[in-house]
Amino acid sequence: MLEKLFKLQAHGTDVKTEVIAGLTTFLTMAYIIVVNPSILSATGMDHGAVFTATCIAAAIGSMIMGLLANYPIALAPGMGINAFFAFVVVGSMGYDWQVALAAVFMSGCIFFLLSIFKVREWIVNSIPKSLRFGISAGIGFFLALIALKNVGIIVDNPATLVSMGNMLAPQSLLTLFGFFLICALAHRKVTGAVMIGIVVVTIAALLLGLTEYKGLMATPPSLAPTFLAMDFAGAMNIGLITIVFTFLFVDLFDTSGTLIAAAHRGNLLDKEGKLPRLKRALMADSVATMSGAALGTSTTTSYIESTAGISAGGRTGLTAVVVGILFLLSLFFAPVAAIVPACATAPALLYVSVLMAGGLSHIDWDDITEAAPAVLTALMMAFTFSIANGIAAGFVSYVAIKLLSGKVKDLSVSVMVIAGLFVAKFLFLG
Repeated sequence: MLEKLFKLQAHGTDVKTEVIAGLTTFLTMAYIIVVNPSILSATGMDHGAVFTATCIAAAIGSMIMGLLANYPIALAPGMGINAFFAFVVVGSMGYDWQVALAAVFMSGCIFFLLSIFKVREWIVNSIPKSLRFGISAGIGFFLALIALKNVGIIVDNPATLVSMGNMLAPQSLLTLFGFFLICALAHRKVTGAVMIGIVVVTIAALLLGLTEYKGLMATPPSLAPTFLAMDFAGAMNIGLITIVFTFLFVDLFDTSGTLIAAAHRGNLLDKEGKLPRLKRALMADSVATMSGAALGTSTTTSYIESTAGISAGGRTGLTAVVVGILFLLSLFFAPVAAIVPACATAPALLYVSVLMAGGLSHIDWDDITEAAPAVLTALMMAFTFSIANGIAAGFVSYVAIKLLSGKVKDLSVSVMVIAGLFVAKFLFLG
């Protein structure tokens, strides 16, 4: 049955290798089980319900990817976009989390339609690479700011806007130790480095009395507080158009980048360098986003951590299915997620921010018309505390600088249209 479903022999693999690869991928991305509920619960969402939604959404997404597209790529609620959901859409802009979930669902529907009609490929291929790298780095800076703010390492200051907090506080010291530990383990290529860092810091926090032990296993928390809680009437607010498209753009870039990177690592590209069954993979991602929103979590997307499993030999969708099964088993460990304090999740956020900031190295620094918009994109995301503002600044500045530099040929129709829409938004909606 497994041979028929996943064509293991044709891909030069076997069940044992695929299971080990699935376990490897799961260990590298299992941190989302504790980090996502920690972030989304800041909106007032029930922590237990978000935990359950996270596990089920990751399981559904990974299994659909494995069974429909037959790729060893796992999915889960995305980092960065979950922080945008919690701290910007709900926190800064004041929308209810029910409205934000509806916006995520709507972005998933648009993604699904774009995937069916192949519009997605036209959009992504026409977006300048420098802006893609700038967006990735900007989300990294955004995550870092949130992590440092949550543990008090960065605090507000009326004179300078921000300043350093108490670096000798236990939470600050544990955060830094956790970050150093994760980086060292990652350098040594230890599988599950992020999860190990979270566990070590959590144990230290328990010993110091900074968190309370609440048990190891229990019946999975109820989904009732978040299940189908989407407020579509509220999401029809014209001011949410930018938010919906921000969710969509980030998912587009994340998914496209992850699919290509993972396929390249596993030699899954065809002779022309293209990804077979791309349409199925994109449909799996969009369905996962819609399912996750219905369950009660932010955008579900493909994880670059999947390359860890591919490096371990994973070549088919069986790897992704194994990851999905492990996420379902994780449902029974909800008390563990509730124990984890902010000083244990902050190091994970900082580490992810470092990886995402790496995109800056791919920018053509010798071409100021490419470098300037990318840097402005990243800076605006962090300094305005908004991924949406960063993306808008990137597109508008890219078009303006190219036009003024006489490099009109570098501009695609889609980039100019998107930039025009952002300008109209600022002019008429603020």
